[in-house]
Amino acid sequence: MKKLLVLIIITLQCALVFPQEQLTHEVYFETDEYDVPNTEENRLLLFISQLADIDIESISIYGFCDDRGADSYNLRLSQQRADAIKAVFSKNEISESLINNVDGKGEILLIIVEEKDLLKIRGLNRKAEIIVKPKKPKEQPKPIAKTPPEPKEKDVVTLINEGSKGDKITFKNILFKTGYATVTPASKKVLNEIAQALVEREDIYFTIQGHVCCTQFTRDAVDRKTKKQNLSEARAKYVYDYFVKKGVDKKRMRHLGMRRKFPLGGDPKLDRRVEILITHTKDD
Repeated sequence: MKKLLVLIIITLQCALVFPQEQLTHEVYFETDEYDVPNTEENRLLLFISQLADIDIESISIYGFCDDRGADSYNLRLSQQRADAIKAVFSKNEISESLINNVDGKGEILLIIVEEKDLLKIRGLNRKAEIIVKPKKPKEQPKPIAKTPPEPKEKDVVTLINEGSKGDKITFKNILFKTGYATVTPASKKVLNEIAQALVEREDIYFTIQGHVCCTQFTRDAVDRKTKKQNLSEARAKYVYDYFVKKGVDKKRMRHLGMRRKFPLGGDPKLDRRVEILITHTKDD
C-alpha cells in the first residue's frame, strides 16, 4: 500500500479560507463513484433552496478523493465529482454564469480530531465542497436631482383588456419558487386579478407559455416535486389549472412548456415566468 499523504487542517486556517459570510456545503460520494447518491442529492437540494433569497456573487465547487488510486485517476474522478455537482445546480435553476470554479483537487486525506478509523477518514474525503459567496450590500446612492417621471408601464390586466391577436403578455409579478411549479404566496393575489380579467375578456383565445431559467442548451429544468425534467410545462399547467378553477373556459386556452428557449437576459428569477400569447379572437 502506498504511503498516505496526510494534511493537517487547523481550524484557524479553515476560517481564513472560508470566512463566515460565505455559505458552504459538502456532498459525499461512494468509493470510485461520481454519481450523487440520493440522500446526498436531497441534502444538496435543500441547500440550493436556501439560496433562493440570496444575491449570489459566485459559486465554487471543488472535488476530492481519498488516498486510494493513482494520482491521475484521483484527479479525473475528483473533477467528475465537481462536474456532477455543477449539473445538479444547472438542473435546479442556478445560473451557470455564477459558477466560476469547478475544480478537481485529487487526493486528500485529513487527520480528523479524535478519529482514528481510516475507513471513516476516507469516507469524509470522498466529497465535493461548495462555497457560495454572496454579494456585498450595495451602498446607498447619493440623492440626485429629480427628473420627470417616466410614463407608467401598463399592468397585466390593462394589457389583457386591450390585447389583440399576436400580443404576448408577460406575467411580471407572478414569480415561481425556485425548482417548483407553484407560485410564491405574494403572487396569488395578482394571479386572481389576471384570472378575473380573462373571464371577462371572453372573446380572446390564448396559449399559456411556461419558462425556466439557468439551464443550458434550451433544456428544461427539474421539477423538484415530481423529479421530472419538465418544469416549464409544469408551470404552464399550474396556471392553466388555476384559471380553470377561476372560471376561464378550457376551450379558450392551452398550455405549453418553452424550456429555456427565450431568456430575458436580466435577473435569472425573471426567467422563471409565465406568459400568454393571444392566438386569435372571436372576430378573426
